[in-house]
Amino acid sequence: MTSTATPPGLARFNALEEHAARTALLEVCASTAWAGRLLAARPYADPDALYAENDAATAGLTEAGLAEAMAGHPPIGRPRPGDPTSAREQRGMAGADDGLRAEMLELNLAYQERFGHVFLICATGRTAEEMRDAVRERLGNPPEKEREIVRTELGKINRIRLARLVEED
Repeated sequence: MTSTATPPGLARFNALEEHAARTALLEVCASTAWAGRLLAARPYADPDALYAENDAATAGLTEAGLAEAMAGHPPIGRPRPGDPTSAREQRGMAGADDGLRAEMLELNLAYQERFGHVFLICATGRTAEEMRDAVRERLGNPPEKEREIVRTELGKINRIRLARLVEED
């Protein structure tokens, strides 16, 4: 027999006062449109419903909404001081040697110059070398293709962060 009870973390999120829920969502993704859409769809019956809404909201972001979301992400290799989420997600860069760190800085700058925004990748579980190789490869993408890759990566990051928000007791 399976339980149909809402997981405790999701029940807590569903019960949050609107301002607190909005604040929690904006910590997941800096897009106000994304957060507003997820907030409006509460309460969620289960985590899968929340993840499905994330996917739809991420897919529906306008260029401005996508830019707003990306502005909430620090460059790879340079998590914001006092930001445990970015530090945890970018853990693969922690052991990188100085040469690789310098190369990532150069690649990040080249990427930002080419596309006008931070290089966004779901860094969770990736090594420094994998992230370097990804930015090298993606520098050659046409802007339209890169925007869709960024949207996909953002959706993955949001899912991981939402899971941390609602699946923990």
